[in-house]
Amino acid sequence: MKKLVLAAVIIATAFTSCKESKKDKVEVKEEVKVEKVQKLVNNVDVSSSVLNWKGKKPTGEHYGVVSLKSGSLVVENGVLKSGEFLIDMTSIKVTDMPEDNEYNGKLVKHLSGADFFDVAVYSTAKFVVTKAENLEGKLAVTGNLTIKDVTKSITIPATISNVDGVDVFKSDVFKVDRADFGIKYKSKKFFDNLKDKFIDDLMELSFEVKTKK
Repeated sequence: MKKLVLAAVIIATAFTSCKESKKDKVEVKEEVKVEKVQKLVNNVDVSSSVLNWKGKKPTGEHYGVVSLKSGSLVVENGVLKSGEFLIDMTSIKVTDMPEDNEYNGKLVKHLSGADFFDVAVYSTAKFVVTKAENLEGKLAVTGNLTIKDVTKSITIPATISNVDGVDVFKSDVFKVDRADFGIKYKSKKFFDNLKDKFIDDLMELSFEVKTKK
């Protein structure tokens, strides 16, 4: 009887974990074709703007930030009109351990390598806003996300605020399936018999972008 109860608990826990891992996953659609490209104003403060990231595996998780290389954010009367964020993939940082930790450097090197983002070939990623609308009191921002050589349309929840004359675009945490962008390393979608050596396909991401003063 005890074994049956224990088995039921394990199954329930696994089911719950699966649901939690899929929570906030964004739907990936084909790239939205934009006929008219607005002039970029290059007004983003790259020193204070970041893309936060988190990756998980059965034995733990790692997280960090990636800096922006450049960006444009146009807000009129509190309404998001356009935005384009060029992400500097050569700036990947791991922040869950000290920078001088030996494993920190190894992880950054691995993430930057061909197994993951291959920054020697794809030095930048990009998010281009194609639509912004209010849904149920929340700003829903649709944009084309490019990682490596793949571009997909996603919609993410976000907020726009103005602090001391600085416009701030801040997204909620959203999850993107790396497999949709051709990142296959230790993915259960591409490899069998990984057991507990797999890495979760879902990457947790969030933007915090600020304009210059």
